Amino acid sequence: MFTYKSKESRLWAAANAQQQTAEKQSDMESYTGIVFVALAENGTLDEVTAAEHTDLFSPWAEGIAYEIGNIRSYGEELYRCVQAHTSQSDWTPDKTPALWVKIGDPAEEFPAWSQPVGAHDAYGKGDKVSYQDKHWESTVDGNVWVPGVYGWQAK
Repeated sequence: MFTYKSKESRLWAAANAQQQTAEKQSDMESYTGIVFVALAENGTLDEVTAAEHTDLFSPWAEGIAYEIGNIRSYGEELYRCVQAHTSQSDWTPDKTPALWVKIGDPAEEFPAWSQPVGAHDAYGKGDKVSYQDKHWESTVDGNVWVPGVYGWQAK
């Protein structure tokens, strides 16, 4: 049986359906972001892919209990927590390499070398850096040496 609906009723139904679709899409984007962050934090996604979507990660904040593997944005960069701690105002990710490691810029092939402070941020075989106006590639895993001393090949 056919029931007649007024123009206003049809417009309201269409607007309501459009709003429900937009809400479902927003929910899906939120869920997708949560899954993406979880995959990045557990190491399933590589850091280059994570760095391409910094907007999905929560910003670093003080007074938060961070766990090893958590990734947070700070400034324009992403950082991975390497030691569980409760953050303090003077322990920002850019100033505390014992707590946080910067996740590299995927567009930068030879990022500046920085002295590793332990196994958690040592360079792996094939990692590339720039140091003293030269480009270097690590020839060993667990590389904590200065380029030019041991474990690096000039490129």
